[in-house]
Amino acid sequence: MRLSVMRERRPGESRVALTPANVSTLASLDYEVFVETGAGDAAGFHNDSYRKAGAEILETRAALLDKTDIILCVDGAHEEALADLQEGHICIGMLDPLSRSDRFVELARRGITSLALELVPRISRAQGMDALSSNATLAGYKAVLLAASQAPRIFPMMMTAAGTLNPSRVFIMGAGVAGLQAAATAKRLGAMVEAFDVRPAARDQILSVGAKPIELDLDTSSSEGKGGYASQQDDDFLNRQREQMSSVLAQQDVVVTTAAIPGAKAPVLITEDMVKGMKPGAIIIDLAAERGGNCELSQPDETVRAYGVTIIGPTNIVATLPHHASQMYGHNMENLLRHLLDEHGKLSLDFEDEILDEIVVTHAGKVRAARIRERLSPLPTHAEEPV
Repeated sequence: MRLSVMRERRPGESRVALTPANVSTLASLDYEVFVETGAGDAAGFHNDSYRKAGAEILETRAALLDKTDIILCVDGAHEEALADLQEGHICIGMLDPLSRSDRFVELARRGITSLALELVPRISRAQGMDALSSNATLAGYKAVLLAASQAPRIFPMMMTAAGTLNPSRVFIMGAGVAGLQAAATAKRLGAMVEAFDVRPAARDQILSVGAKPIELDLDTSSSEGKGGYASQQDDDFLNRQREQMSSVLAQQDVVVTTAAIPGAKAPVLITEDMVKGMKPGAIIIDLAAERGGNCELSQPDETVRAYGVTIIGPTNIVATLPHHASQMYGHNMENLLRHLLDEHGKLSLDFEDEILDEIVVTHAGKVRAARIRERLSPLPTHAEEPV
């Protein structure tokens, strides 16, 4: 099988879908690999390293698409990423299927097979393909470093000849992969770390990274949804949570918010009134800014200063760590590509397999992923036939 690694089109996207190490492994499995020139430059993987690993460097995107069966990308949701794919192409990447489901009707109509890494099920044998967890790990780490660089206070306690400097108080809202990594990073930097998550099971996970779990007087029995994600809560629950959370936020120097619901607007956890009650000089890093924000005042890719509090809303924070982000993503992609091969080393889309049944969104002119079909219903009249 022939596969290609495209250069990313989204401005600021510095990751690449495969590293030279991944290319070397896939070449040994009889994949023929092509790389668009400069695809890995921003991540520190240059053309020569891909050549040495066994890839052929192609100078134009047109040549790439002409020679290949499978196209690999990081950000396939960008409007230019899939614009010139042709019938019969197989595209694998982060395609944002739960938020932009309607675009898959057109991909199906064009005869493109698409596999969305966001839909990898959270089961043990798929862990090595879980790009969302890879991204979240680095996002949580970098969020704390960003907060530390912007905060007017240091994180660790220091006893000096000029007096004792108290440690910063850091609060993590949401204890999924990103939140736990943020808590662990803040703890390593010497901060006093607390965390909250609506899922009861998160308590032990918070303790495991050295943070203190904050417990509120809330009924959280139905707070965990499919795949271990927090489920969407009603307005009454969120209002009660905000009331009790205000006093917690008032004590914090840094707050990192990570709460997200797949395919839905992020829940507002911090209102403008709650910001008013925070310490002057406090920092909020809102990792949900791209999905509407956990803080009411957040703006995507902007720094907002209000009531003495700095609110930062990065939307692609993982791309600021392109080398290791590409390394992790490349291994996720490599593991998936291995999984696509049958016992004879041939590409196989076996829909009896739970993983492929979940992640293949379009194939053979149809939108076939059940989660995406649900979001397309009722379909527009012109879209009924290919679906």
